Amino acid sequence: MEKKLFLLDAYALIYRAYFAFSNNHRINSKGLNTSAIFGFTNTLLDVIRKERPTHIAVVFDTSTPTVRHEQYPAYKATREEMPEDLRKSIPYIIKLIEGFNIPVLFADGYEADDVIATLAVKAEKEGYTTYMMTPDKDFGQVVTDRILIYKPARLGNAAEILGVAEVCKRFEISEPKQVIDILGLMGDKVDNIPGIPGVGEKTAIQLIKDFGSIENMLAETSKLKGKLKEKVENNREMAILSKQLATILLDAPVEFEDEKFRICEPNKELLRDLFNDLEFRALAQKILGEPLQEADASVSSTGNEAGQMDLFGSSAAVQIEKEIIDAPITFATIATTAHTYHIADSDEKINELIGHLLNAPEFAFDTETTSLDAHQAELVSASFSWKEHDAWFVPFPEERMQAQALADRFRQVFENEKSLKIGQNLKYDITVLKNYGIRVKGNYFDTMVAHFLINPEMRHNMDVLSETYLKYSPISIEELIGKKGKGQLSMREVPLQLLADYSAEDADVTYRLKNLFVPMLEKTGMQKLFDEIEIPLIDVLADMEREGINLSTESLSQLSAELGNLITDVESLIQKDAGTSFNVSSPKQVGDILFEILRIDEKPKKTKTGQYATSEDVLAKLVNKHPIVNRILDYRELQKLKNTYVDTLPELINPNTKRIHTSYNQVVVVTGRLSSDNPNLQNIPIRTEKGREVRKAFIPRDIEHVLLSADYSQIELRIIAELSKDPGMIEAFVKGQDIHAATASKVYNVPLEEVTSDMRRNAKMVNFGIVYGISAFGLSERLNIPRKEAASIIDSYFTKYPGVKEYMDKSIDSARKLGYVETIMGRKRHLRDINSGNATVRGFAERNAINAPIQGSAADMIKIAMINIHRELNNGSYRSRMLLQVHDELVFDVYHSEVDKLRAMVEDKMKNAITMSVPIEVGIGTGHTWLEAH
Repeated sequence: MEKKLFLLDAYALIYRAYFAFSNNHRINSKGLNTSAIFGFTNTLLDVIRKERPTHIAVVFDTSTPTVRHEQYPAYKATREEMPEDLRKSIPYIIKLIEGFNIPVLFADGYEADDVIATLAVKAEKEGYTTYMMTPDKDFGQVVTDRILIYKPARLGNAAEILGVAEVCKRFEISEPKQVIDILGLMGDKVDNIPGIPGVGEKTAIQLIKDFGSIENMLAETSKLKGKLKEKVENNREMAILSKQLATILLDAPVEFEDEKFRICEPNKELLRDLFNDLEFRALAQKILGEPLQEADASVSSTGNEAGQMDLFGSSAAVQIEKEIIDAPITFATIATTAHTYHIADSDEKINELIGHLLNAPEFAFDTETTSLDAHQAELVSASFSWKEHDAWFVPFPEERMQAQALADRFRQVFENEKSLKIGQNLKYDITVLKNYGIRVKGNYFDTMVAHFLINPEMRHNMDVLSETYLKYSPISIEELIGKKGKGQLSMREVPLQLLADYSAEDADVTYRLKNLFVPMLEKTGMQKLFDEIEIPLIDVLADMEREGINLSTESLSQLSAELGNLITDVESLIQKDAGTSFNVSSPKQVGDILFEILRIDEKPKKTKTGQYATSEDVLAKLVNKHPIVNRILDYRELQKLKNTYVDTLPELINPNTKRIHTSYNQVVVVTGRLSSDNPNLQNIPIRTEKGREVRKAFIPRDIEHVLLSADYSQIELRIIAELSKDPGMIEAFVKGQDIHAATASKVYNVPLEEVTSDMRRNAKMVNFGIVYGISAFGLSERLNIPRKEAASIIDSYFTKYPGVKEYMDKSIDSARKLGYVETIMGRKRHLRDINSGNATVRGFAERNAINAPIQGSAADMIKIAMINIHRELNNGSYRSRMLLQVHDELVFDVYHSEVDKLRAMVEDKMKNAITMSVPIEVGIGTGHTWLEAH
C-alpha cells in the first residue's frame, strides 16, 4: 500500500475558506461567523475521502519572530491584521482538527512552510509520497518526484497536483529550486520581500532562463542592458537578501513519526459537542452518521482535548487570542419533553378537532405530503397546534376522493378569516391546499419569514430554529423515512404513530417559535415590514407560482437545433483559425492555441495554477487581436444557452398543467430581493441577441391573452438620487434626460448634444459601478482605458455629483456607529465587519453599507407594487393574472379586452409603490412572446 502523507498549510487554507464566504458569511445564532470553520471542515473532509491519505497533519504558523525577521525586520510587516471573525474561529478549528485525531504542529522561530518542507524531506527518506496541501506557489521550490503540491478544489475546479514537470512549466525553469531565484527577483508583496524594484514575474523568469540563478546573473551583469542593468546593479544586496527570505528552510525542529501521523477514526464525542456548539447539523449527520440530538449528556469535552487546546491555544509562542468555547448543548427531544399529541382518526375526533379550531383565535398547522413539488403534492396528513406541547394529527387516506372529502371538512377552518394561521414556510402548505380547492384566508404568521427579518444571515429551516431558540431537537426526517437512496420510504409508508409524532411535533414547534418571534419582531423594528410587505407577499407568490407560464417547446426545439448548427459552424471556424483541431471547451487548450501557437498577446495573463487565463473578461480585451477570440466567446455563449436553458427548460414543465412553475424564495437574499429556482428566472440571459431568443419560448396561455411586461427604468439610479438628494442627479431625472448622457455631459464638461457614444458608455459604467465600490483600476479594466483616465472620470463624477459622495460617506459612518444600514422602508442589513481592522474585510462591509439600502429599497418597491397589483387583480374581477417577477420586471397574462385597463393600473401601482421626490418610470410592452413584450 502506498504511504501517502498529507501536510496541510493551516492558515493558507483557513484564510481561503474564510474569504470564499466573503459575500455571504455563515453566522450562527450566537453571532459567531462560522465561515472559516465550515469551509476548512469541508476541505479536510474532501481530502480525506477523495485522496485517502495514510498519514496526515495540520501545520500552523506561530507569532514568534523567525530568522527572516532577524535578517530583514520589515519582513511581513505589511500584512494586514487578521480579521476579527477569523481570529475567533482559530480555537474552534484547532479543536476540530483534534476531533479528527489529527496532530496539530508548529515550531517557534519557523514558519509553517519550513515545518511542512522539513517533514516532507524526512518522510521522503522513509519512502512516503508527501502532498503539501496549500495554494501557496512558494512551495514549488521543494517539489521532487515524491514531494508534491496539492492545491485543493475551488470554484468548481478539481484539485490540482503539481510535481516537478508542472512547477517547471509554470515558472519556465529547468529545476524546482529555481523558484527561489524567481521569487527573490520579483519579490513578494504579501510577505514584504522587496526583490529588485521594477522586476516583475515575466522579467524574473527571463533572467533565470538566461542566467540560471541570481548569483550567476550578478556575476555577469555586463550582459544586461539599459535600465534593467542599472536596477540589478543598484540592488545586488537586496536581490541576495530577497532570495534568502524566499528560501524555505529544511531544518525546523520537528520529527516525522509514523504512528503519530497515521490517520485514524475521529473522536465522535468531541466532534458531536463541537458541531452542536457551531450548529453544523448537516455536517454532523454526514460525519457522525447520527442526528445531533443524540448527544450524550454524560460526555464531557474537557480532559485530554482541553489539554491539547491549552498546549497550542494558550502557548506564549503562538499567542492566539483564545475564544471561550461554550459548554456543549444537550437538546430536549420528544422523548424527554412532556407533550400531548392526539390522533384524529375517527369522525368523532375530527369533529372535536374542527370545533376547537373554529373557536381558536390562532393555530399553527403543518402538512405532510408525497412531494416537495407543492403543485404535484398529495396530502398524507395535517397537524394543528394552538397550545404549547399540545397538537392534533389528522391522517389522510390515499384514495383521492376520500382525501378530498376529508379536506372539504376542514375547508371552514382554513377559510375562516377570523383566525390567525401560523406556519413554517406557509407558501408551501397554502399551495398544497389549493390542490384540494381550499384557499387559506385570514391573517398569517410565517416563522421562517419572521426569522429572516430578525436574523437574515442565519439559516431559517425549522430544525435550526427549534434547536437555536427552543433548545429542542425535532425528530429528523431520516429517522422517519431513512437516508436518501433506494431504501428510502415514502411518507405513506411511515408507521402511523411515528408519522403522528413527527407531524404533530412540527405544528407544536412552529406554534412555540411563533410565540418567541412576536416580541423579537417588535424589538428589532421589523414588525411593520413583516405585516405590510413580507406576509402579504406570501399569497401573491403562491398565486403566481400556481399560475405558472406557458412554454413553447416547439420554439425551444427549433432554437436548440439552430444553436446546435451554430455551435458546429463556429467550432469549425475556430479550428480553421487555429490551423489545428483542439477541444474548444477546454480553457487550457484554448490558452495554448491563443498564446503559444497564435501568440496573439505578448504578455498573456496566467491563472494562479499557471494556465493561461481565458476567462470572458480576459478574452473581451483581446477581441481586436484576432478573429478567433470573438468566435471563442460566441462559442461559449451558444454552448451555455443550449445546455443551461434551451435544452433544460422543457424538462421543468409540469406534466399536469403543462406550464412552467418557478418557485420564489423570500428568505435567501439578505438585501430582500426575491430569488427563484426550477427554473432560476433571474439568470435567463437578456444581454445578447441569442440569449434574448430564449424569451421567445415564453408565451400567453391561449389566443385570448397576450403577455404584458412592466419594467422599472433605471430604478437603482433613481433610488441613489433619492437617497443622496444630489440636485444634479435629481434634475436629470425630473427633466426626463438620458441619465448616462447627462452624467457624461457633466463629467466631460461638454454640452449634452455633444456627448459621444464612448462618453456615454463610460458614464454608464460609472453610474452603475460607483456605489458598488468600483475603483480606478476596476473601471480601467472594464472600459479598457488607462487607469489615470479612469481615476480622472471618477474624480470628476464626485465633483459634479457631490451629494452621491456625501451619501456614500454618511452611509459608512452611520454603519460604523449603528452596525447596520436601512432601506427606505426600514429593512436592516447588519454589517458585523464594518469596523474590522482588516482592510479587505472592512472594504466588503463598506461597499455593502453603500449598496444595501439601494438594492433593498428596490426590492421593497417591487414587492409593494406586486402586493397592490395582486390586490387590485383580485378585487377588480380581472381575468388577467400576474405570472413572473424577474429583477425589476413583472410579467402578466392579459386578457385582450383588459390590456389598456391593466396597463394603466400596473403603471400606477409600480410608480407609486414608495413615495419619492425622484420620478419613477415604468416601461410597459405587450406581445405574443415575452421577448416581444419586453
